[in-house]
Amino acid sequence: MHDHAIQCTQDPLLVALSYLVSVLGSFTALQLAVSIPVARNTGQRLQSILGAAAALGIGAIWAMHFIAMLACKMDMQVTYDLPLTVLSAIIGLAAVAAGLAIVGTGQFNMGKLALAGILTGLGVAGMHYTGMAAMRMPAEISYDDTLVIASVAVAIVASCVALWLAFNLRGWVRMLGSALMMAVAVCGMHYTGMAAAKFIPVVDADIASTGILGGAWLGMGVFAIATVLLSATLVITILRRQKRADIAA
Repeated sequence: MHDHAIQCTQDPLLVALSYLVSVLGSFTALQLAVSIPVARNTGQRLQSILGAAAALGIGAIWAMHFIAMLACKMDMQVTYDLPLTVLSAIIGLAAVAAGLAIVGTGQFNMGKLALAGILTGLGVAGMHYTGMAAMRMPAEISYDDTLVIASVAVAIVASCVALWLAFNLRGWVRMLGSALMMAVAVCGMHYTGMAAAKFIPVVDADIASTGILGGAWLGMGVFAIATVLLSATLVITILRRQKRADIAA
C-alpha cells in the first residue's frame, strides 16, 4: 500500500447541479410539508409525510450527495455498488420520514424538534457514509475522526433547521429563501464528510464487477431524473392546492 492519498478535484458543473437539485428538493418538500399538520386523517398525514420525505430525503439530500460524490474526480476509476447505493437512498428517506412524523404529529414543541433533528441528522450521516462505502476503486478510505464528528454535527443542526422551517414557514418568498439556505446546509454536511475521507491507493486491488454504477454521464442522469420528478411533484402539489382553494371559495 502507498502512503500518499489520492487527491480529489471537483467538477464545477456537477457541484453546481448538486446544489440546484438540493434547492429544488428542499422547496418541494416545504410545499408538501404544509399539508402534514392539517391532514384530516392518518392516511392523509402519512401520504403527506412520505411525499415530503421523498422530496427532501431523496431529492434534496440523497441526489445532492450522490451527484456531488460523482463530482469528485480522481486519477483512478471509481464505480458504485448498486445495493449499497440504493440502501443509502432508503436510509435518507426513512430518516427524514421519521423526523417529519415526530414533529408533525400532535403539538409542535422544541423537545420533539430536538429528538427529530438528532434522529434525522444521524440518518442523513448514515446515508452519506453508506454511500461512501458503496465506492468501488483501487483504494481504501480512511477517515479523520474529528471531521466525521463535525459532519454528523452539521447534519443534526441542518436537520433541526429543516424540520423547524417545514412546520413554521408559509409564503413563496420565505420558502425559496429557506430552500436556498437548506441546500447550503446539505452541501456543507456533504463536503465536510468528503473532507474527512482520505483515499489511499492499493496495489492490485480486487474490485467487484457485479452490481456497480459508473460512467461519465451518471451525475447528469441523476440530476435530470431528480429534476423531472421533483418539478412534476411541485406542479401537481400547487395545482391541487389551487383547486382546493377554488372549491373552498
